[in-house]
Amino acid sequence: QVQLEESGGGLVQAGGSLRLSCAASGRIFSINAMGWYRQAPGKQRELVANIISGENTNYADSVKGRFTISRDNAKNMVYLQMNSLNVEDTAVYYCKANIRPLPLSALYRYWGQGTQVTVSA
Repeated sequence: QVQLEESGGGLVQAGGSLRLSCAASGRIFSINAMGWYRQAPGKQRELVANIISGENTNYADSVKGRFTISRDNAKNMVYLQMNSLNVEDTAVYYCKANIRPLPLSALYRYWGQGTQVTVSA
């Protein structure tokens, strides 16, 4: 059973920083892309950032220059460093990963349960 678990959300004032972490656990053969999405109340879930194997990263325009995604392949973890947070960043943040579980099979998309990030003015 493969699971993703996020941590690091919370309440922060505008201009502050938070670091989200996501750990993949279970019977994993390999992990391809990992990323972060967010969903604000009344809005659709949107891509924040993703990272393919290596240094290939992609960011939403709204977070470029403020957020940094990174991963630790040895630990099956992905991180999101969020700086200069503003009220518009308030949302539930979800971790996503494309994982090939054991025994060897197709690539599947997994989601975490989400972690709340609230930015106060």
